[in-house]
Amino acid sequence: MQPQETAGVQYSRWNESNQDEVSMNTSSTTAPTWRRVYNMMCTGKIGIAVKVIGGLALFWIIFIIGYVTGYYVHKCKQQ
Repeated sequence: MQPQETAGVQYSRWNESNQDEVSMNTSSTTAPTWRRVYNMMCTGKIGIAVKVIGGLALFWIIFIIGYVTGYYVHKCKQQ
């Protein structure tokens, strides 16, 4: 039997000798770094917390930009 290139399980049944063979091939390469970071930071309870914190941070950034912009737009002219 030839080794597989990708990780997985292969099941072979030989009819002549009534033997079943199960081969497991685990790849030595792991997921890319960006995929591991994505899985950790964007899924599950940590993902929910990151999204909530990101939403609050975005809210405050937009609020501060609007406050500063409004201050300069509506500032009374000095004579």
